Amino acid sequence: MQVFRHSLWPVALACALAAPAATAQQEIQGQQGSGPPMIVKAPNVTQDMLNAAHSQGVNWLHTNGGYEQQRYYPGTQINTGNVKRLRPVFMFQTEVKESMETAPIVVDGVMYLTTAFNHVYAIDATTGREFWHYKHKMGPITTFCCGPNNRGVAIEGGKLFMGTLDSKLLALDAKTGAVLWQTEIADPEKGYSETMAPTVIDGKVLIGTNGGEYGIRGFVKAYGANDGKLLWTFYTIPEKGHEGVWAENDATGRNMKRDIAAEKQALARDSSFYQTLGGGVWMNPAVDLKTRTIFFVVGNPSPDLYGAVRPGDNLYTDSMVAVNLDTGEYKWHSQYIAHDVWDLDAVSPPMLVDVKDASGRMVPAVIHGGKTGHVYVHDRATGKLIRFSDAMIPQENMWVLPTATGARMLPGANGGVEWSPMAFSPKHRLVYALNLHQPMTYHVEDAKYPGGKLWLGGAFKTIEGEKQWGRLAAVNVDTGKVAWKFDTEQPLIGGALATGGDLVFYGEGNGFIRALNAGTGQKLWEFNCGAGANAMPVSYMVGGKQYIAMGCGGNTQLDFKRGNTMVVFSLD
Repeated sequence: MQVFRHSLWPVALACALAAPAATAQQEIQGQQGSGPPMIVKAPNVTQDMLNAAHSQGVNWLHTNGGYEQQRYYPGTQINTGNVKRLRPVFMFQTEVKESMETAPIVVDGVMYLTTAFNHVYAIDATTGREFWHYKHKMGPITTFCCGPNNRGVAIEGGKLFMGTLDSKLLALDAKTGAVLWQTEIADPEKGYSETMAPTVIDGKVLIGTNGGEYGIRGFVKAYGANDGKLLWTFYTIPEKGHEGVWAENDATGRNMKRDIAAEKQALARDSSFYQTLGGGVWMNPAVDLKTRTIFFVVGNPSPDLYGAVRPGDNLYTDSMVAVNLDTGEYKWHSQYIAHDVWDLDAVSPPMLVDVKDASGRMVPAVIHGGKTGHVYVHDRATGKLIRFSDAMIPQENMWVLPTATGARMLPGANGGVEWSPMAFSPKHRLVYALNLHQPMTYHVEDAKYPGGKLWLGGAFKTIEGEKQWGRLAAVNVDTGKVAWKFDTEQPLIGGALATGGDLVFYGEGNGFIRALNAGTGQKLWEFNCGAGANAMPVSYMVGGKQYIAMGCGGNTQLDFKRGNTMVVFSLD
C-alpha cells in the first residue's frame, strides 16, 4: 500500500455553525519544475457519456453515479464471495485536516477530489500520485452551516465545476487545474454559501444554495458551462403564494398542531418576509432526460424554530420540487412538512427509479429519504405521493411544538436521513438509507432577523445521558416495508453505495468503512481508516481492476474525528 503525505494546512473554526473565511492562497501546484507529472491526456467527458454514466462500470462521472442518482455501480468483480479480501491500495492525504464529505469524480484513471475550504486535487486513481492541486482564494466573508465542507466537483468536456464557501461558481481546466472562469452566485455577507457539488447537463451548470439558517431566499440557478453567465433562476421561496394552502397535516396525515387563525392574522399584517424565508437547496437535483425535468428538495424555513414571524405553509420549504430543465419553470411541488418548526428539512438528494403504484403498475417515480425517518415515493409526472415507508427509526411526540423550556421530540433535528444520499439495488428493489437517532429537546425564543447571521429562533439540544445511534435501513420501494436494518454505535451521516456484486458500502463516524450483503444486511467486511468515514463512497475500474474509494475526514456537524485522507481499496 502506498501512502502519499502532504504538509498539514492549519484550520481554525470559530464555531460549528458559522466561521470566518480561512484565507487560502489561490495557486496551482505540481505544474512545473521537478514537481509531480502532468496528466498525460486531457479528459473529454461528452454529454453522451454523462447520460449513460449510471449504466457503465468504468468511470464515476457524477457525484451520485448518474442523473438518476441511484448510487449504483454495476461492476461485479468485488462481490459477496470475495469482499473479505478487500485491502487498501493507497491512502492519499490532503493538506486540509477537516471534515470530508466529498464524492470523487473518476475519469479514465484520473480522480478529482475536493476537501473542506475548496481545495481540489487531481491524482492517479490507481496509485494516488498527485498531478495538480488547486487552492481557492477565499473571500473575506464566509457564513456557513454545519462545517466548511465541499461535496465534490462536476465535469463536462475538459472542465471541472465547483461551488465555494464564499458563494462562487468556478470552472477549472481538468488537465491543469487553472481557473477558466469564476462568477458570484450570491452575497456571502447575507448568509449564502455553497457546499453542494454542481450538476452539469447540456452546457448548463445547476447549483442551489445553502443558508437556510441565516435568513436567505433560496434558489436553484443554471449557468452557462462555457462562460459562467446566468441562464435562469428558480426561487424556492415565491414572492407571492408562499402561504400555501394552510395545511393542517404533514404528508403522512398527522396533525402538526398549527394555530392557523393566528397565522392568518399575522400574514395580514406582513407578508414581506419571503426575502428572508430560507429554503436552501443542499444537494444535487436528479434529472429526467426524457421529460427535461429536474427534481430537488428544499430545506428549512428561517428562522428554524420560531414560526411566528413567518406565517403560512412557507412554500417551497421542506418540499420536493420539479422544474423545467431548460427554463427553470415550475412544474409541481409536494410539501412534507408545512410551517416547519422542528428543522426537519428535506436535504437528502432525490432518486429516480420506476416503482409499483397502488395497483401494481410500474410507473416513473422520484424518491426522497426524509429527516422524519420515512422514505417518500412520488409519481414523477404529478408529484402525487404514491407511498411513504414505515418509520425507519423511533418517532416520538410528532408534532409537539417547541417551548421556552424545551419539548422532547424524535427523531430530532438531524434526522432520520440527513444530507446523506441513499443507494438503490435493482436486484432487490431496495433503497439503503443512513439514519440518525438523537433524542432532542426543542427550545423556542423570539428572534428578529439578524442580517445574515445565524437565525435559529431557539435551539435544539441533545439529551444528556440518552444513547445516540445510527441505522442503515433497507426499504422496499414497491411496498414501503423495511426489509432489514443494520444498527451502528454512532449516528450515521455520509452516503451509501450499492454494487452489482450484491454489496452495500457505507462509513461511520468511528472510522469504520463497511460492506454489507445487499440482500440481507449481513456484515461481510470492515476497515478502520483512522478518522470519521462520513463521505460518499464510489467505485470505478481502471485496467480491468475494480476499486472502491472513500474519504475519511470526519464531520463537523456531529463532531466526528477529523482527518485528511482518501482511502482506495481493491482485491488483494
